[in-house]
This record gives sequence, structure tokens and C-alpha cells, in this order.
Amino acid sequence: MSGFIFDLDGVIVDTAKYHYQAWKQLADKIGIEFSLEQNEQLKGVSRADSLNKILEWGQKTISNETFTALMKEKNEQYLDFIATMDDNEILPDVSKVLNYLKTKKQKIALGSASKNAVQILEKVKLTHYFDAIVDGNQVTNAKPNPEVFLNAAKQINVQPEHCIVFEDSLAGIQAANIANMVSIGIGDASILAEADYVFKDFSEMSLEFIDKLINLKN
Repeated sequence: MSGFIFDLDGVIVDTAKYHYQAWKQLADKIGIEFSLEQNEQLKGVSRADSLNKILEWGQKTISNETFTALMKEKNEQYLDFIATMDDNEILPDVSKVLNYLKTKKQKIALGSASKNAVQILEKVKLTHYFDAIVDGNQVTNAKPNPEVFLNAAKQINVQPEHCIVFEDSLAGIQAANIANMVSIGIGDASILAEADYVFKDFSEMSLEFIDKLINLKN
């Protein structure tokens, strides 16, 4: 049996836009320019590390107390955005792939840095597909450390070398590769060049390719 591990943000749903809006508001507040290109570099990165990067880009230092307050403020703003989500936010053909994997009796897990993963999956009505959900509340090391994927593999009782990871960030692809899992990039091939395979989105991925992945790891 194979294990299929999905990242959340940018793979199942496009929450990157909400992260960008929340970080942009925060950056504006503290007088730092923040671009969409910089937001790309925050994909798969923890909240604390993301704020550190923004402060570094803006060449600013703040107290620990202010740092903690800003992280809380960003997350509250982000939660306000995702509170309005529904199943229309699911990215193209994600449901098709999840349905197919279920019919093939494959194990499915979520491996996400997001601490709001459970809430988002409930909002878009996809929770029932997942045999395990590993999110930022259960791991201490951020990608490219493979902890989140290794934890997910353990929870679905599948050896890492029999797992396939879907990721939209370079850090996530690197984590999958370090874990000795098949890495499939979802997004820009130039950014995800280290992946074993890259697709713009799941609409480019045939069911024959999914079968190939199942057979590859059995």
C-alpha cells in the first residue's frame, strides 16, 4: 500500500492569497515594503520564521513582546479571511484525485505547517478523505526538515519510501526528498525544479499517472 501526503496551502486550497493579505497589512503597519514575490518565499515557512524574514527584508528590529503580539495579530487577520471559505475554494481537480485514491484504497494524510489546517479542511468539507492530519500544532521543525511528512507516514502506517508527497513550496519538496519520498510539485516548475515531477495543478495530472504512482511504490 502507498501513502499519499498532501500539503494544504497552495495544493488543496489557495490560502496563499490570504497569507499575503495578512502579512501585507502587518508589513504596512510597521513600515516595511512587502511584495508578492517575497510572499512566495514564505510558502511552507512557519509564522515566526516568516515574520523574521519580513523584519530582515525591512532591516528592522523589534522587542520579543512586540514580535509575539504581531504574530498573534497576523494570525487573527488570517483567521478572519479563512472564516469565509467554502468548498468553492478547493483547487482544480483536487477532489477528483482524492476520490480516486479512496476508490483505490490508498492511505491519505495531510502534512502541513499550518496551525489552522483542521479548521480549513472542515470549511471546504474535505476532512473525511484523510486518514491522518498532521499540522503545525504537532511538529517542532519547519520544512525542509521532514518531520511533518515522517509523522504523517507513521500515522498512516506506511514506510516513508512508500509515500508520495504533493507540495507547492521548495522547502516542502526538499523535505519530501530528505524523507526519501516521491516529491510532486504543484505550481511553478522553475521554483520546484528539485521535485521528481511538477504539474501546474491537478487538472494536468491524469488518473493513469496516479496509477503509476500507486504501482511505483508497491
